[in-house]
Amino acid sequence: MDAFRRMMSAFPTGVAVVTTTDENGRPRGLTCTSLSSITLSPPTLMVSLLSTSGTLRAARGRGGFAVNLLHSRGRRAAEVFSSPVPDRFAEVGWRPVGDSGLPWLARDAFAVAECRVAGSVEVGDHTLVLGEVVRVLQTADVPLLYGLRSFSSWLSGSAPPPPSDALGPDHRG
Repeated sequence: MDAFRRMMSAFPTGVAVVTTTDENGRPRGLTCTSLSSITLSPPTLMVSLLSTSGTLRAARGRGGFAVNLLHSRGRRAAEVFSSPVPDRFAEVGWRPVGDSGLPWLARDAFAVAECRVAGSVEVGDHTLVLGEVVRVLQTADVPLLYGLRSFSSWLSGSAPPPPSDALGPDHRG
């Protein structure tokens, strides 16, 4: 277990905050570094969430979630959403996004994907959740990275522009 943890900590990854709202409309969210693109048709991604997570429970109940990709200045948001702070959303700026009203960390995320839950699979103590992407908002910025148990940012002086075939703000899946 320790060898596996050391190996995976040496593999840097982008940092995201998965957000949703519960049955009472309260925002829920957590930091996630286990995120992967699955397919372009239909556009689908996968997040790995602790199976006992209230965010997972709320996403399943609502049938949707948002993936907020944090920019290099979003470290505090990453730390807040990975901590036991009782009201994480009181600690960061956020607003509802699009028609879904899912929580968007607008000050800390350079991109947000609104997703419809398309399936899930339990693996050990985590649940892999497939999200069909129904809308993306994105600006050019430098992503926050996590590896070797610390935060960092892209080494280049400027962020690459968003791909020309990126899903725009009006894309509906």
